[in-house]
Amino acid sequence: MIQKVNGILLFFEKSGSGRPLLLIHGNGEDHEIFDRLVTELEKTYTVYAIDSRGHGKSSDVEEFHYDDMVRDIVSLIEIEKLEKPILYGFSDGGIVGLLLASNYPSLLSKLIISGANSHPAGLKIKWQLLFRFLFWKHKDSKIKLLLTEPNITREMLEKIEIPVLILAGQHDMVKKSDIVFIAKHIRFGELKIVANEDHSSYVVHSEKLYPLLEMFLES
Repeated sequence: MIQKVNGILLFFEKSGSGRPLLLIHGNGEDHEIFDRLVTELEKTYTVYAIDSRGHGKSSDVEEFHYDDMVRDIVSLIEIEKLEKPILYGFSDGGIVGLLLASNYPSLLSKLIISGANSHPAGLKIKWQLLFRFLFWKHKDSKIKLLLTEPNITREMLEKIEIPVLILAGQHDMVKKSDIVFIAKHIRFGELKIVANEDHSSYVVHSEKLYPLLEMFLES
């Protein structure tokens, strides 16, 4: 399905029935990374698996900013008339989720994030160096986003009023100190470090993700 939101066309696949649940992928991916997860979620939820702007089948854009992505999702929620949806975001999608929950504290009912950082310096140094090299070589605006945003402060995290499950791999590209910073300053935050996993290994096309979400979703 395609919906016009915030001046662009946003593609999403809608499946299942029940409470609305939005899925937002990471940088350079599309909604198909959640194929195994959707198979489980659609048994209980109406799932909206979204292609972020400039990704998949959504509109191309020249520049990327997380605030624009947030407004895209807010517009979709309003147009689809979704009542208190749950949002799960991976990496960039998790950043979008944090910003949305901070700026629109009453819009969601629950938030789950995986591998989100609060600031570019929240990434481990080897990843910062890699992304700098890739941007120097390719001038890809999606990579530029990783080097310049987000800037999520303690005060922004403290505005989040809903339950939040914070996931990260034991060997994530995000520094553990930044993951702890995020969890510490969310009032109803619950941190879970996934043993023996990296940034995406338990998320992308993975059957491991749903069991990590199930108890939080049903509580």
